[in-house]
Amino acid sequence: MKVEILTKNDSNRNIQQGIISKLRDYIEYKNLEPGDKLPSERMLSERFQVSRSSIREAIQKLEFFGILKSRPQSGTFIANIGRVAMSGMLDEILRLEDPDFKSLVETRILLELKTVRLASLRRTEQDLEKMRAALDAYTAKVLNGEKAVEEDLLFHLAIAQASKNSTMNTFMLIITPEIITNFEKYHVCDANLSFNGIQEHEDIYEAIKDQDPQKAKEKMKAHFKVLYQYCYNVKE
Repeated sequence: MKVEILTKNDSNRNIQQGIISKLRDYIEYKNLEPGDKLPSERMLSERFQVSRSSIREAIQKLEFFGILKSRPQSGTFIANIGRVAMSGMLDEILRLEDPDFKSLVETRILLELKTVRLASLRRTEQDLEKMRAALDAYTAKVLNGEKAVEEDLLFHLAIAQASKNSTMNTFMLIITPEIITNFEKYHVCDANLSFNGIQEHEDIYEAIKDQDPQKAKEKMKAHFKVLYQYCYNVKE
């Protein structure tokens, strides 16, 4: 399984903010209305002098906030919102600060307790194959004494995909890079926890496979025990 994860840093954030600012100016300069089409990624890349991947990431972010809509084989369009509301939303997005790590972890917990239930009800055999591949990759690295933070999160992203809720899936993709960047910085997990995670992941996988949403939620909550303690200072 391959899931694209874009590692974020201060430079990347500045690039994204710059692109969004230029997109706002372009929309105003061209007097674009709801339903109007934006230029292609290639054209925007050339116009703004940034990479196409950076343009794509900025568009995905604005899609998440409901400002843009991408249509397969057609392009990217202005969403059906008024000019005043759109301008105000873009200004607010540009003022957004990066969330602190505890906020990201707390959001992840709340989000995944819901996605794992939905995944249990909606998963397909293909979804199970993706989860199995991610879990096997995680297990192999941990048993080999290697760090497996990315493989861990790939497993959870596969669960989000299986929920068949595109908004939740997009939200997971947005917060995942920051979590990867900060996991080791804040020493949330250690080698023993990674080893324990093998069985915890297996339990979650089996509950999803059995299509048992309540059990899946319970196993996910047990898996997040240390994160609960980290966020809420919960004692044993």
